[in-house]
Amino acid sequence: MEPDDADARRAVAPVICYPTDDLPRPDLALYQAASTGAETVARVVVPPRDAAAIEVPAGSFLRITCTEGPQVGDLNLFNAHDLSERFYSGKTRALHGTHVTTGDRLWSSFPKLRPMATVVGDTLDWYGIDPHGGAVHDVIGTRCDPYTGNLLSGRQYHHCCHSNLTRALAAARGLTLREAERHVHDVLNVFMCTGFTRDTGQYFMKASPVRPGDHIEFLAEIDLLAVLSACPGGDCGAEHSSDAAPCHTLRMDHRQPRRGALAGWAPPPVNGYDGSHGA
Repeated sequence: MEPDDADARRAVAPVICYPTDDLPRPDLALYQAASTGAETVARVVVPPRDAAAIEVPAGSFLRITCTEGPQVGDLNLFNAHDLSERFYSGKTRALHGTHVTTGDRLWSSFPKLRPMATVVGDTLDWYGIDPHGGAVHDVIGTRCDPYTGNLLSGRQYHHCCHSNLTRALAAARGLTLREAERHVHDVLNVFMCTGFTRDTGQYFMKASPVRPGDHIEFLAEIDLLAVLSACPGGDCGAEHSSDAAPCHTLRMDHRQPRRGALAGWAPPPVNGYDGSHGA
């Protein structure tokens, strides 16, 4: 039964959990100027319903581009020298919100908790939040996976993003599938348009606004291994994992800035917490 003061309880003003006023800010103008003069030195094409990996050294750029038609991608990021340091979508969400765009940073897992990458350019930053509450590049979804698929439909499906990422990471690092799978983690859903329904609070997706030529670009704050899956849902306007949805390639470029373009920049140190946990 609803209490007499229900409306008053609902009317309590929200408080931001993690105010970011004191969060170190990237020198975005410096980053963007360096990106303008950068040259592509390596390129990987991600096939539809599959994944691929690329290494991007600290102080260079990773650009992900839509090349053929509307397509979303699931991105995992790792410290190229230590797979235990990987992208932490939950903390990124807590600090920057449910979706990321220019100026936001992708943070790494405990205990290092530092910026792995900074978004320096996003051709979809015009989209904002639509009337349905949807926005682009989310850090709220996990990734389509064969376990949830089996739970909901009872079928075996092997080209979902979790399996794609597992295969690509295994190939990139010479691991078995079992060894690689434990490192695959919650993703940045690149180009994906998502939100939560207001009535039921359910995670929703809608057709991505991405078009050929659109891209999102990051400065690698540390040496990165990037693994990207071209989602079997295509633009995710109807189905999340499907052999029927139109799917397209994505492209990852490692772009190297001119010498001296990032003068004064340095990779971020690991988190300064002493690790004692009160013991």
